[in-house]
Amino acid sequence: MLAVQDVERYPENDPRFNALGSPLDLTGKKSPTMRHLVTVGILAFALCGLASAAESPRPNIILILADDLGWSDIGPYGSEIATPNLDRLASGGLRFTQFHNTSKCFPSRAALLTGLYAQQVGMDRKAAVIRNGVTLGEVLQSGGYRTYWAGKHHGTENPYDRGFDHYYGLRDGACNFFNPGHQRPGEGKPAQKRPNRTWYIDNKLIQPYTPPKDFYTTDYFTNYAIRYLEEDKDDDRPFFLYVAYTAPHDPLMAWPEDIAKYRGKYQEGYEAIRQERYRKQLRMGLVDDSFPLSASDHRPWDSLSPQERTIEDLTMAVYAAMIDRLDQNIGKILAKVRELGQEENTLVIFASDNGASSENVTSGYNIPGDGAIGTMERWTSLKRDWANVGNTPYRYYKNYSYEGGICTPFIVYWPKFTASEESAYEAGDVIHNYPGHFIDVMPTLAEVSGAPYPSKFNGQPIHPVAGESLMPVLRGEQTERSKPLYFQWARGRAVRRDNWKIVSSQNRGGDEVPWELYNLAVDKTETRNLAAEKPALVKELARLYENWYARVSSSSGD
Repeated sequence: MLAVQDVERYPENDPRFNALGSPLDLTGKKSPTMRHLVTVGILAFALCGLASAAESPRPNIILILADDLGWSDIGPYGSEIATPNLDRLASGGLRFTQFHNTSKCFPSRAALLTGLYAQQVGMDRKAAVIRNGVTLGEVLQSGGYRTYWAGKHHGTENPYDRGFDHYYGLRDGACNFFNPGHQRPGEGKPAQKRPNRTWYIDNKLIQPYTPPKDFYTTDYFTNYAIRYLEEDKDDDRPFFLYVAYTAPHDPLMAWPEDIAKYRGKYQEGYEAIRQERYRKQLRMGLVDDSFPLSASDHRPWDSLSPQERTIEDLTMAVYAAMIDRLDQNIGKILAKVRELGQEENTLVIFASDNGASSENVTSGYNIPGDGAIGTMERWTSLKRDWANVGNTPYRYYKNYSYEGGICTPFIVYWPKFTASEESAYEAGDVIHNYPGHFIDVMPTLAEVSGAPYPSKFNGQPIHPVAGESLMPVLRGEQTERSKPLYFQWARGRAVRRDNWKIVSSQNRGGDEVPWELYNLAVDKTETRNLAAEKPALVKELARLYENWYARVSSSSGD
């Protein structure tokens, strides 16, 4: 890794920034520092045993991650929000109904990047350095892939130092969508939690990052992703592109033209939208009788005053606009891949890092004044009522280990594989109930790329992957998971073995609530607690959890 003194710092409004917000001396090629020469040597060695992209069936890989997106917040999972590009991926690919994250941003991202539980790599309590694990970038780069990352990290390292040829984005957790930095001339003051968010462009640290006036995080992450693909289009090697958007995480901010599409569409209220989403899920076959609609957890719409309803309609309209813009940008990336003639053999994966959020961080962070919801001057959160709609038909939200917190929409799209004899499916539009987890992405991508997963890396011992490759699922060879899945974040904890799940949380005083037990074969939305009927099974699963937690907590060095 680069030492602190090796990182170049650029002040805000530096004249060396071009329209994309990057220093003019960035041509897309790295300078030949010792670190880069070592990397080139490693790649040259790895490539001796690998064919070029023209001779190899190895796919390009695009991994797209949304932020705080609820399970039903996109069209293929029941939403009324316009997401035609995600609709196309789902109709030509595979949708998972039981795929899981960790219920929180940075542990989910650590699991996704490493194939390990966040507890194993020291990322379970706070954003930190990944220990005793390798990233997807490091594995795929050593396997001969070009590696790019645009978007959010939510760690304390620069992704450029963890296996990515290029990185542009927010190293931290959340920021103003229109201006993460200081007030620009002629504009209002941007609402901030902190104005000193950490941004990187490759090895350039920019803090604070005050971008051009056309800036919007979702758009700029896409601009850089497309730029990387375009600049290296003549490179024969396959590419890995990780695009980690911050949408639709708060602050709720969107372009006025996108908000206008949805104003007034949510005046029917929480329950009407939630019921319609559930009906759509049933119509499309996404859910069945094993997904009973959980009890609502929102205020009665008729208990709100007319003014409150107007505010709630606007809040949800902005949230919808952010998802709409997210889909627009996904479409731009897919169009570039198509333009490059690479669509057929490009594996695209889409997911969210946790369920919709019931958090309310408006208080204390809202900039007083005339700034309306959705603008740069106002920090607004989705909050519980609409989050309950976002996670239809599940219970609870981000930060909880119930399915509403940990279940993610998960789409896999790979035309060349789907059309091959190896695939179990003759066409796309497949819905699968296989219980997956973010830890499965690393072994899956290692298998499809042929890149070896190491036992040591840069002199550091590396844990064996905790996940299982999804390729047997895609080949139709496996429908059940061989190992249990475990969850622990803050107050939430759970373990799933086969179709049995125990889940618990802590009350606000920190006391643990007794384990609840659910049979997910018939009750995937956790509506009937069977703990009193099967105490021996609860005890058995609880022992599994305790043994797992003791093992992974110890292995992370905490």
